[in-house]
Amino acid sequence: MKLQEKTTCIPRDIALQAAMFRLGNVSQEIEAGFNILRKYHKTITIFGSARTPTDNPYYIAARTVAEQLAHAGYAIVSGGGHGIMSAANEGADIAVQKGARDAGGQSIAFNIKLPHEQTLNAYATESFEFQHFAPRKIVMTMYADAYLFFPGGFGTLDELMEILTLVQTQRANRVPVILYGSEFWADLDSFIRKRMLEEQKTISEGDEMLYTITDDVNEVIRLAKANRIYCDHE
Repeated sequence: MKLQEKTTCIPRDIALQAAMFRLGNVSQEIEAGFNILRKYHKTITIFGSARTPTDNPYYIAARTVAEQLAHAGYAIVSGGGHGIMSAANEGADIAVQKGARDAGGQSIAFNIKLPHEQTLNAYATESFEFQHFAPRKIVMTMYADAYLFFPGGFGTLDELMEILTLVQTQRANRVPVILYGSEFWADLDSFIRKRMLEEQKTISEGDEMLYTITDDVNEVIRLAKANRIYCDHE
């Protein structure tokens, strides 16, 4: 496809000034997210596509996992949108309705304002809407007890690679990074092992073990609850 010729341009300095203006409240957004997370002693962050329909097996699995984790006292954190994010918040909401509120199970949504498909789902018990991706990513990768990834698009992969990079470079504590759905994640796993590790050696031996792929809801629960490194407040 032939690209259309540009007829106008934007002065670079003006573009940079506009970018800095837009980023002016990044620190405030991070602080707002932090103030929400600090209320909860145990959190699990769940990622996945906003486009997953409610009758999809991945949606159902995400809802089931979130409900069980909420019953175990975890606050469920999602991106606040629909699809898998809605399933995560819905599962926690179901658990709260069944009495998990006293155990600590809550539903947190960190939404972001976008032109399309990112409106807040109806299940979160607490939410905050970000204007920028960068502070939202920082908050969503901030000290969770585990990170659970369901099939998703570029945004989900972006979050996954961010977390793996932080753990690999020891900028974040190593906690379970769980990829649900072996059929979906198999090609990525093969690429990491064959191309990155064996062929090009762009990662080190053991980096391919920073995540676990599973199709078993019970294993997700076990992995998420295992080797907890963050202590409750005394």
